[in-house]
Amino acid sequence: MTALEAERLHAMAPISLAELVDRAELLTRVDRKYVVPVREAQLLMDSLSGLGQVLEIDGRRAFGYRSTYLDTPGRDSFHTSGRSHRRRWKVRTRTYLDSSSSWLEVKTRAARGQTVKLRIEHPDAEEVGGLTADGQGFVASVVPPGVTSRLEPVLVTDYRRTTLFLPDSRSRVTVDVDLGWTSLIQGGDLERPSLAIVETKTGSTPSQVDRLMWSRGHRPARISKYGVGMAALHPDLPRLKWHRALDKHLGLMAVRPQENP
Repeated sequence: MTALEAERLHAMAPISLAELVDRAELLTRVDRKYVVPVREAQLLMDSLSGLGQVLEIDGRRAFGYRSTYLDTPGRDSFHTSGRSHRRRWKVRTRTYLDSSSSWLEVKTRAARGQTVKLRIEHPDAEEVGGLTADGQGFVASVVPPGVTSRLEPVLVTDYRRTTLFLPDSRSRVTVDVDLGWTSLIQGGDLERPSLAIVETKTGSTPSQVDRLMWSRGHRPARISKYGVGMAALHPDLPRLKWHRALDKHLGLMAVRPQENP
């Protein structure tokens, strides 16, 4: 974290994890993502200094995350997500590096574009080579039949996250920086330290952060850390709905014919 970021975060009122979960857990929500330069994310924090609260745990206000994504050999999660299939899904383990706690998460889509996330405690899938028996049972209860037994760890993402709470709309905003991806299939890394991903997590009504981003000329981007990471690091995969994010935001122009979703 830069010193400039630290000053902005220090100026905000804190909120504890227990209070954040109580007031805005939002496991069913509408997500909107914006890819902006880190400087723009810092200006956003300035604008929210009197409107929001920042998550604070043990004196920290920015936290290291590591996510390990699992997919089938046919990359069913990648393809169904990239083509916006109604029954798309995503499976990952998420490790909170500052506390060493780790969870298995399954994300699906509900009506009206809402994201539904379910999770249980589970070790990092890369470290244990996949899912435990409990993890397999949990995933099998959510994803289509026949998927769970074919899942394997394929991609790791690393970043630092700051989480803001907006009392007026009871919504959350996350700001991710120090973005990095690593392929577990064929090696290779991608880093974008100059970029931030700002994500609003609301009910059906856009938050004041969404309106602020719109007023500054930013529009929601079709981006998934998993989708862009897989497409960027595996040339055999199509770019699907993430082609604009890869070209415009990550600076990875297509070198092969584009396949539309």
